[in-house]
Amino acid sequence: MSNMKVAAGALLAAMAWSQVTWAAPPEPYTVTDDLVAAATKEGSVVYYTSTDVQVAEKMGAAFEKHYPGIKVQVERAGSERVFQRIGQEYSSGIHNADVIETSDASHFLTFKDQKWLTPAVPEDVAKLWPEQDRDPDGMYAAFRATLTVIAYRTDLVKEEDAPKTWTDLLDPKYKNKLVKSHPGYSGNVMTATYALSQLLGWDFFEKLGKQGVMQVQSSTEPPKVLAQGERPIQADGNEYNVFILQDKGVPIKAVYPPEGTSIAYGNAAILAYAPHPNAAKLFYSFMFSHEAQQLNDDFGGLRSVRPDVKEKSNRTPLSEIKLLNSDPAAVRDSMEEIKQKYEEYFGT
Repeated sequence: MSNMKVAAGALLAAMAWSQVTWAAPPEPYTVTDDLVAAATKEGSVVYYTSTDVQVAEKMGAAFEKHYPGIKVQVERAGSERVFQRIGQEYSSGIHNADVIETSDASHFLTFKDQKWLTPAVPEDVAKLWPEQDRDPDGMYAAFRATLTVIAYRTDLVKEEDAPKTWTDLLDPKYKNKLVKSHPGYSGNVMTATYALSQLLGWDFFEKLGKQGVMQVQSSTEPPKVLAQGERPIQADGNEYNVFILQDKGVPIKAVYPPEGTSIAYGNAAILAYAPHPNAAKLFYSFMFSHEAQQLNDDFGGLRSVRPDVKEKSNRTPLSEIKLLNSDPAAVRDSMEEIKQKYEEYFGT
């Protein structure tokens, strides 16, 4: 058995106990000269994230522009790999990361139960974030929201021939034309697979697995496969990379099926044994600032729960999309079943 599976198993076993009593959340904090000075003295912040690397590094560069004495080290992998990495490191007493972010909200239930997070509430989060999008004990908050969508190349597939619903993907005419990402790697797709299994049943995935699907790992990959012309339709993949490619002139379009579109909230937190605690606190505050959240939207195509972020006019507003929300605890409890079923139906 691989070290990854051992670490993941240890984390899942640890989920059994959750009768933890937490103190009141900390008072919201502001960025002060003393905090900046202490963070600058530390000189760096290590950021584990599942956001596409180009988007994460763009935000890191914006932070460095404000605080030129602090270097942001971006360590990007799929959500499930980030989860496993932290499990391995913390189980071994290794504390490399300062701030963590993944697209799978269920991870933060485990991190919190394991006492691997530091309570911290930036002032903007306290003032602007809806209660459902931040931990009541101040351990984490929603950094981004990501939709998992169908998409297609508009120059290769006519609009009238494109799939409109999830079950349309089962049409024989789409055989060997689809690409999709993997729930064992992507937190977005783990959440979406849970949502669709509840909505459509596992029979949907069993039939989809017979469609000659090109399998990739991260939810960032299917839009890029479409951009390269390797497949004309993504059966699932994240919305924000579709937006990024559209902004670059790639003829690609997202589809929001009437049955609903899965939304995953990517939480962020400061880790309990952050090697650069002051830089972590400063960076964490910046992540929720209007500048960073608007940058995520403008450059990265990410959705934000911050109410003063302005969406681009060519994007479908969330208010016009039927959203499939998933309970993070239910996703966590279903992870092993999802991985087993997926391997059975897709052979990987």
